[in-house]
Amino acid sequence: MPIPFSRLELAVQKAVDETPIFDMHTHLYPPAFDGLLLWGIDELLTYHYLIAEVIRATSIPAEDFWQMDKAQQADFIWNELFIKRAPVSEACRGVITVMRNVGLDPSDRDLKAAREFYKTQTVDEFIELVFTKANVHSAVMTNDPFDKSEVKFWETIGNNHPRLHAALRIDPMLLWWDVASETIEEQGYEVDHALNEKTFCAARKFLEDWAAKMKPRYMAVSLPPTFTYPADDVTTQILDSVVLPFAREAGLPFALMIGVKRSVNPNLKLAGDGVGRADLSCLEQLCQRNPENKFFATLLSRENQHELCILARKFSNLMPFGCWWFMNNPSVIEEITRERIETLGWSFIPQHSDARVLDQLLYKWPHSRRIIAQVLVDKYQDMVDAGWRVMESEIYRDVNRLFSQNFEEFAPNWT
Repeated sequence: MPIPFSRLELAVQKAVDETPIFDMHTHLYPPAFDGLLLWGIDELLTYHYLIAEVIRATSIPAEDFWQMDKAQQADFIWNELFIKRAPVSEACRGVITVMRNVGLDPSDRDLKAAREFYKTQTVDEFIELVFTKANVHSAVMTNDPFDKSEVKFWETIGNNHPRLHAALRIDPMLLWWDVASETIEEQGYEVDHALNEKTFCAARKFLEDWAAKMKPRYMAVSLPPTFTYPADDVTTQILDSVVLPFAREAGLPFALMIGVKRSVNPNLKLAGDGVGRADLSCLEQLCQRNPENKFFATLLSRENQHELCILARKFSNLMPFGCWWFMNNPSVIEEITRERIETLGWSFIPQHSDARVLDQLLYKWPHSRRIIAQVLVDKYQDMVDAGWRVMESEIYRDVNRLFSQNFEEFAPNWT
């Protein structure tokens, strides 16, 4: 039956809250990858967003901050950003939301209870707690075959965690070929210094073998705003001769995350990256020249978002996803979600958590669900005003499409 006008908002919010999510991009790891999965209050407080915020707020020399151990850094951030100032930024608000969602009272203004709580948790128990409370049924990791600290786990135990899926990350192959080729050679593949057929075949075999190990949902790369395609450079040669042919044959989408300016302030380490506006003719040409490839795309610059929507209207092999990194602020998420739904209907993926700390699922998704629900209420109301009767079952259908189905159909499970 059609939903009465008075119940529309409640029905939409209920569907958004109850629909499980497939989080398509995180930096999480299975517990068996000892030391790589980050969780707990100290990791949450030393997230790089908060590091940049506290160094700006206090003008502490970066080298002094880095001399502290993890717990000292967390205490410093808590004192400066939560006690001496109201924790108004989205990153600070996120910590408060996490604390509340695990049963802590952040208004105690003391980390003692939080630290005691985490001492009572095992990592396996906490993963289930987080995924259940966040209503996330599965998540995709970021997995790097060029990272020795991760490679050793793939070579020995692999990933069998039921909630975590792999993504094959290949930044060095496209951005730092000299370094990547050395790693490929060290792993037993015969490559020449020259970019020739022998080298291309070895690089393809490298990807094939790693895909067989990881069983990824997609391949991925993070690119600077200066990325161009096609171009007379190594990146285009590797794309055209290695990455895109392999992705086509394997049926793997290729995710491009474009717009990061690395180390604009190297003193801040991971917190020191910046943002730049990209020329999206690169995406246009990739989609046009490679119609049998599927591309995910997310962009770091707000100024690029409308153009991405228009490109996605023209190319069905392009799937916009998420509000990445500096885009993950409520006002921007709302703007981008409205822009996408008004332009693309239901054919996009509204959000991913990009969580580097497991606990962040407990704030990034609740915050995003609230914003997405607000947008959907307005859009369903627009349909009602235009004369369309909205059914509750259709709302659940539509929300499931945004939260899981679009990703699962675009990036089916490895076979």
